[in-house]
Order: sequence, then structure tokens, then C-alpha cells
Amino acid sequence: MKKDEDKHIDSDEAEEIVFEAEEDAAEDKAQVTEDEDDESEADDGSDASEEIRKLEDRYVRLFAEYDNFRKRTAKEKEDLYSSAVVEVTKQWLAVLDNIDRAIDAAKAQQGDGVDEEVEDKMLQGLELIKKQAADVLTKINVTEIPCERGTAFDPNLHEAVMHTEDDTLGENEVAQVFQKGYILKDRVVRHAVVQVAN
Repeated sequence: MKKDEDKHIDSDEAEEIVFEAEEDAAEDKAQVTEDEDDESEADDGSDASEEIRKLEDRYVRLFAEYDNFRKRTAKEKEDLYSSAVVEVTKQWLAVLDNIDRAIDAAKAQQGDGVDEEVEDKMLQGLELIKKQAADVLTKINVTEIPCERGTAFDPNLHEAVMHTEDDTLGENEVAQVFQKGYILKDRVVRHAVVQVAN
């Protein structure tokens, strides 16, 4: 009977045991919840860092795309300007050619019995007009292609329309210039029309 008494627990002790068991269970549950929170925070942290990496990558790509767009637009604008200058200059070159012809004709007729003073003034006037026209071309960066007798023929700059044999010139050298050529930076506006020797 003593054994039965030892096994017998009074209600206060039972309550205390139940209370301790509940506390242990609550602590275990809290620990599990903390562990889950830590894992979810770690997941949230990795998700957040992954999202940040994606946004940074997107930003870098967008910035590079904008930079390429800006450069492409600037190049297109420059090309458009160059094309416009080339087209206007081509039309203007016919006027320059006529001024050169007028000067050559005036020089050829000097001393043919016409008043020399009038001839000189006309020639000076034509040369001033030619200089003014050349200054306009210089302002828009159009320059004459260097091309004289004895210059090496360059198919990128010159257009050969005739061939001649000339012992005073080397092989593939310009013998005569029929029409001046002009260039805008590295773009040919008009090739120089020439006769090539040998």
C-alpha cells in the first residue's frame, strides 16, 4: 500500500508537472518559431539580394543602352550635317568652276587691244570673288584636294579620264588636271578629274 501511496500524486504536484510540461512545450514551440523565422529571414535576405542584383544588372544594361543610343544619335546627326554640306557644296562647285574659267579667259585675253586698266580690274574682281568663295568653303571645312602635275595618282581622290605617255613624269603621276576635286574631312565631295601619265 505504501507503493500505491508513493505513486499517488496530489493535485498540486500534478498541476505543477503539467505547468512545467506546458512551459517546456511553449519553449520548444518558441524555439521552432525562432528557427523558422531565422530561416525565413535568411530566405528573405537571399531573395532581397537576388532582387537587388537583378535591378543592378537591369540598371547597367539600361545605362549602356542609353549611352549607345546617345552616341548613335550624335553620329547620325553628324552624318546628316555632312551629307547636307556635301549636297550643297556639289551645287556650289559648278559656280567655282565657272569663276576659274572666267579668270583663265580674262588672263588669255590680256593685251588683245582692250583697255588694260579695265582688264586688270575685271581680273582682280574675279579673283576676289574666287577668294571669297574659297573662304566660304574653308568655313564649312571643305578643302581642295591637292592635285598638281607630278602628284601621285590616288584612285580614292582622283578620277582618271585620260592616259598619256610622258618621259618627264613617273608612273601613275598626274599629267594634267581637268577639274579640281574637293573633300570634306575624310569624305570626298568631288573627285579631281585628271589625266594620268605612264
